[in-house]
Amino acid sequence: MNVTNNDLFEAGVHLGHQKRRWNSKSKNFIYDHRGGISIIDLEKTHKLLGEACAFLETLASKGQKVLFVATKKQAQEVVREIATSLEMPFCVNRWLGGCLTNFETVRRSLNKYRRFLAMEADGTLATMLKKEASVIRHQMVRMHRGFEGMLDVNELPDALFVVDVNYEDIAVAEAHRLNIPVVAMVDTNSDPSMVTHVIPSNDDSVKSIRLILDTIAEAIRAGQSAYESKQSEAKKRKKIVSEETSPGNVSMDASLARAAEKIEETEAAKEVEK
Repeated sequence: MNVTNNDLFEAGVHLGHQKRRWNSKSKNFIYDHRGGISIIDLEKTHKLLGEACAFLETLASKGQKVLFVATKKQAQEVVREIATSLEMPFCVNRWLGGCLTNFETVRRSLNKYRRFLAMEADGTLATMLKKEASVIRHQMVRMHRGFEGMLDVNELPDALFVVDVNYEDIAVAEAHRLNIPVVAMVDTNSDPSMVTHVIPSNDDSVKSIRLILDTIAEAIRAGQSAYESKQSEAKKRKKIVSEETSPGNVSMDASLARAAEKIEETEAAKEVEK
């Protein structure tokens, strides 16, 4: 992790909410209250950010998926950009209640949306009655809001990354209920008790959100690179084994074994002749 305390300070990560809005459960992450503003302890932020990065890097190194959730305006574009670059699913428009706890229903809706997109792509919609096609397109607009960034999702995510646990309280509650780990930016007005990996930080500033997400993305990319290397090595080993066991291709060990057998047969034949 290349980010420093000074980087966090310059991005305004330490700036919490007004003191009157602070959540008492976040007191362990507060350095002080100054000018009516709660100040986040950047030493703790740096330490916990490092732990969150290590967790996500390990997860990515196993080929597992992180669902990024950030429907607040300040975070939408940043999360969309970062998640897309990582080829990870994301939700930035509206969290569908039951997206995790009622996943089978959501999966059916996703399949329906995929069929509609295929119909539009192959021209089937253009051949349908105007009224019928209009109804389908209206559904597609509504589905896009809920399913943008989730078209490739076929199973529950292995973890969630959330910007603002207050704003995404339903998503956090669903993940908590299913024991899905949650990594989240937690401001001074939030309850960190349902978050697995807390990153105490300003979750309203675009600059702060960008810095935290760039740092998280760096860790995930490192994990993805490790996973790709493992997959590449596994394919190479599989290819070697396949070539060795295919007809006409004999491994060195097999060749030596057969040579030893022939020598033993020859010596046995000589003993019989004597």
